[in-house]
Order: sequence, then C-alpha cells, then structure tokens
Amino acid sequence: MIKLGIILAVYAAVSCTVLAVVNNFTAPKIALNQENKVNSAMKAFFPEEGFTFESVTDYEPKAVGSVKIESLIIAKKDGQVAGGAAQVNGPTYDQGTILVGMDKDGVIKGLKFLKLTDSPGFGLKANDPTFTLPSGKTFYGQFEGKNAKDGFTAGETFDAISGATISSVGIAGLLKEGTDALFRYIGGDNE
Repeated sequence: MIKLGIILAVYAAVSCTVLAVVNNFTAPKIALNQENKVNSAMKAFFPEEGFTFESVTDYEPKAVGSVKIESLIIAKKDGQVAGGAAQVNGPTYDQGTILVGMDKDGVIKGLKFLKLTDSPGFGLKANDPTFTLPSGKTFYGQFEGKNAKDGFTAGETFDAISGATISSVGIAGLLKEGTDALFRYIGGDNE
C-alpha cells in the first residue's frame, strides 16, 4: 500500500512539473494572442483614421456580482476621448469574456467575443458568424448602433437566440456592466 502511494505521488509530481513547464511556454503566446484580438477589435470599433487607444491604468478592475470588469481601453481622436471599450468576464450559460466598444454618447460600436464556452449548437451561436437572426444580423452584430442607455433586455431591446435564452441573458448582463463602467469612466451617465 505504501509503495502504491509513493508511485502515485511521483506520478502526480511529474505531471505537475510537466504542466508548469508547458504553461511557462504557452502563457506568453496566449497573452499575445489575446492582446492581438483586443487590438483588432478596437480598430474595428473605431476604424476611422487618427484614433489612438490607451489602456486605462487608473481603473481598478472590479466585480459586480459574478461579472468582472477586467479592463478598460479609451479611444481618443485629436487628444479628445471619443469612446472606449470594456473587457468583461462573467457567466453566460457557462462562461464568456467580451469586449464591448462604445462611443462617448453611449452608442455601441461593436461586440467581440474573446472567449465563450457555452453549449455547442445553441449558446455558441452567439459567436457564430454564420448564424443570423430573423433580422439578418448575427447575434453580436445586432448590438452595433444601439444606444446603451436603452438597456439590454432579451426579446425587447435585442433578439435572443432561440433555445439559448440563458446565454442571451448572460451576454446582456455582460454588456450592461461593461457599458455602465464605460459611462462611469468616460464621465457621462447612463440615466
């Protein structure tokens, strides 16, 4: 019995060591890929010439319930704040991380999924560029041009995905918290 315990402990130690080594090699590449996704999304949100993007360093990432505002990025044109984006993580059906872009007036410039682990076939339709709603838009595409001041209520202010209502409502929660954080930081209010 002791021999089996020692063998199991050795296997566990070796496995942990291998995982740590693999993590050290892959973590920087994963972070770089994530940064590239964010930069690409910011350029898509604010495609006009002359925009600069600054990560907000004086914003303390915070959680609102189980939703976490991970970071804010401000978009400036000619030195003036024109809008920004919030990276938000929280529960959908499973878990999601989005980047929502908004101008200073509260108009959504776009929504980009950085991670979505909802159920295949239903919840993942939120991030599927081939899935369209009856309006002809993708789920994430329907938010572009909407005013965040109108709120995010499934079936009222936006079309939910049939069969994935929990995912749709979860994403609406992420959008609300992200746009609220941007309103607070940029200086406008969302009332």
